[in-house]
Amino acid sequence: MCLWHAGPMREAASDLGMKALALAVLLVAAWILFKFVLGFLTAVAWIALVIGAGIAVIWALGKLL
Repeated sequence: MCLWHAGPMREAASDLGMKALALAVLLVAAWILFKFVLGFLTAVAWIALVIGAGIAVIWALGKLL
């Protein structure tokens, strides 16, 4: 076995490990960002729904009274 040839293989394995770690970090960051955006859009939808319901109640009371 030639020990002087282990260097490039070890470097390639280390590079592959770093790329795998970078991919894992990227996937976690993308998941967190997705959840944040989804939560923000849900909050906006709820606010719009509450405002719309308030306007509907005011309109209905105006028609009835």
